Amino acid sequence: MSRPLHRLLRIMARLRSPKGCPWDRQQTHRSLIPCLREEAKEVAAAIRGGDPHALREELGDLLLQIVFHAQLAREKGRFDFNDVVTTLTRKLVRRHPHVFGNTRARSAKAVLRQWRDIKAREKRDRRHARNRPQPSRPRTRRR
Repeated sequence: MSRPLHRLLRIMARLRSPKGCPWDRQQTHRSLIPCLREEAKEVAAAIRGGDPHALREELGDLLLQIVFHAQLAREKGRFDFNDVVTTLTRKLVRRHPHVFGNTRARSAKAVLRQWRDIKAREKRDRRHARNRPQPSRPRTRRR
């Protein structure tokens, strides 16, 4: 992990700590929804405005939302930022078999069709997996 990213994660953990920021400690996934929406709108506005400095800043604000949600999940022992990155990395590889596998996609339209097909298949597989009985196992908290 890069130094700046590691530092960002440490800062977020400190903000959420007992000696951290009262506002940050109060937040939940649900309470942050308006912030997430607002930051996404501001990224879009910066893109439309064509200002790379504004875009850099707004992307940072959007990243803060991701880091914040990952910290909340980490505190509950559900997942952490590294899990988010790992999940995204695996998804990108799975959904780009024309780059990382043996299939071909000769146009952007073909790539989009392939992406949608793979996504639909993954959704079906998740739905079927949820309907199957799962063996019980003790939950462990991540640190």
